[in-house]
Order: sequence, then structure tokens, then C-alpha cells
Amino acid sequence: MSEQVLMDLLEAIALFFLNPVWLVAVVAAVGLGYFRVKRERRSFLVRLHPGLTEMKRVLAESWLPALIVSVLISGIGLSVDVGWIVLFSAVAILSMISFYYQAASPIYFATIAFFGLYALQQWIPGTDTLAYRGWSVGDVDLFGDMALTVPVIAGLFLIVEGFLVRRHTAAYSSPFLTKTNRGLRAAAYKSKRLWLLPIVFIVPGELLSAFAPYWPQFTIGATVFSLLPVPIIIGFSQVARASFPDVLFPKIGQAITVIGVVVVLVGAFAWWMPILGWAALIIGVVGRVMLSIIVAVREQKGGFAAAPQSTGVIIAGILPNSPGEKLGLVPGECIRKVNGIQVSNEKELYDAIQVNAAHCRLQVIGRDGEVRLMQQVLYRHDHHRLGLLVVR
Repeated sequence: MSEQVLMDLLEAIALFFLNPVWLVAVVAAVGLGYFRVKRERRSFLVRLHPGLTEMKRVLAESWLPALIVSVLISGIGLSVDVGWIVLFSAVAILSMISFYYQAASPIYFATIAFFGLYALQQWIPGTDTLAYRGWSVGDVDLFGDMALTVPVIAGLFLIVEGFLVRRHTAAYSSPFLTKTNRGLRAAAYKSKRLWLLPIVFIVPGELLSAFAPYWPQFTIGATVFSLLPVPIIIGFSQVARASFPDVLFPKIGQAITVIGVVVVLVGAFAWWMPILGWAALIIGVVGRVMLSIIVAVREQKGGFAAAPQSTGVIIAGILPNSPGEKLGLVPGECIRKVNGIQVSNEKELYDAIQVNAAHCRLQVIGRDGEVRLMQQVLYRHDHHRLGLLVVR
């Protein structure tokens, strides 16, 4: 008996990692890194971060929020239908395959899956009697518990999305060069990220026991529930050109969090009025769409934050662990003098650095317009360019 239980548990763990969402997410994250490196090398002849950075961070940044959300779902007792989970995962896979991560917010997946079940019940003939191992589309009560649990869970996912965007997008934004309206080259910043959250859902019914007879279950009243681990993905894509990433992306994350809180609060009132759960999902979708549109329009209409200037050389990015990073330089700052020599382009910058190969003194104009002096000892193993990506 104990051996069978262990085998069932191992099988469930294996099924989690063989889940198509998990496999597609890993492949998509590798693809993100590959295309990012190509874009950076096309602009600067060097990449900013290794190509596998996105893949390595697909779970590293999200496992703790996933654990917190799983505990909240289990603690509150929010159960969801297994059919909703399947549709949610299917839409997520389609989103990842398309690489259109502006539409990879979990509020979209949750809403499409919810109203997809409603469409199956109302408009597809014969689906109300469709059954599989005890599960039936007609048994899904979208005006009952699902009207409460789905909006609240979707709102929690939005809050997690906002946290991840606020904390982890600016540091890994990718600079690239593009032409301005005047034909000059300026820097813009693209952040395209994918996170995977291992979420444990409460699923009613005995569908899981058909596959794993010894999978842990518990009973409340006459209903049997199981704990089902499911990989949930969150995608984000945004270009910053009128603002710097460390300014724009935290604001976007904060706005997403606010939308998530509103969805949770409105969805919670579905306990008394189920239609408010439907309204909460619509509010979440409309709010998330409007946020994306507003940010995109503002960034397109505004000028470039990192545009070339006659006063010096504009920094577009800094390689990690480079002398430039040790100096505390940040994208958008302007290097006016190097070792006492006025510089106005990339070649003059590098020639001035070579004047004193052991000690580099910079005169830098910050984003705020303040001028400050900086110096750094250079060693033989240091990159002769200080690890700077500049607008050229």
C-alpha cells in the first residue's frame, strides 16, 4: 500500500513537470533570451545578459509569491472546476506560442476560461451532457461558487503580476537602438518576461482519483476535494522610450496591483450577489487593457529619454559586473569628459579611456542635470570600454 502511495505521488510530480504549460514555458523563456541577445548584438555588438537569463529566472522570481497564493487559496477554501483549469491552461499555451506577451496577463486567461465554460453550456449543443470520468460541463455552476472563486483567484494573480513587474522587469530590460523622427539613433528599452507559478488549487470531485487512487483527498460535507498542483504563467511585454525602465515599469506594476485589489474586492461581494463576480472579471480585463493602451500611447508620443546629445555620450546600458557598474553609472546619464578630454561620440570616448589605461576619471551629467566627477581604477582583466553600451 505504501509503495503504491509513493508511486502515485511521484507520478503526480512527474505529471506536473510534464505538463504542457511547464514545457512550453521553458522553451518560450529560452526563445525570449535568444531573440533578446540577437537584438542587443544587432545594436551594440554585445549582449547585456546571458541568453539563458530568462529561462533561469522563469521560476526563481515567482516561486515565493506562488507559495503565498497557494496558501491563501487553500486557507480560504477557494475551489475551482477542473474544466476551468484546463481551459485556462490551453489559453496560456496559445499565448506563449504566439509570443504576444502583452496579452499574457492571467486575468485574460481566467476570464476567457470562465466565459468559455458559459459559452459551452449555452451555445454548443450537446455539451451540457458531455461527461468525462464523472466531470460534466453542465454541472459547472457559474452562478454559484465559481462566480466567487474565479474572480478572487484572478485578482490574486493580478496582484502577483504587479509585484513581479514592479520588482523584476527594470533590472533586466534590454536596450536597443532605433531611429528618431529626425533620423538620429536613440535608445529604447524592451522588457519581455515570462514567469511560472506552481499553484496548488482545490478541485472538487473524484476526477483525480481515477488517475491516482491514493492521491490525498479530503471531504467537506458530501463533497470530495483534491489538491491539484498546476503551473500558471504570467507574461509581460513593454517598450520604454519616453521614460527609463526603472521609472516606468515600477509604476506599471503598481497600477496592475491596484487593478488586482479592485478585482478581489468586487469579486468577494459575489458571495452575496454572484453577478458581481462576472463584473469583477470584466473590470479586470478592461482595466488591464486600458493600462496597456495608455502606457503604449504615452511612450510612443513622448520623445526618447536616451537620445543623443551634443554635450557628450549618452549611456544606453551597463554590462553587469563591469567597471561602469562599479562606478555607479546608470542608463540615461551623459559622459561629458574622460580623463579631462571632452568627448562627443563613441570613438572619442574609447580613445580618451586609453589615455590612462590604469585610472579612469569621468565627468558625468546625471539625469537630473547635476554634474559629478567619478573615477575608477582599471585592471588588466577589465573591459577597455568600461562595459558601457552607448547611443551612437
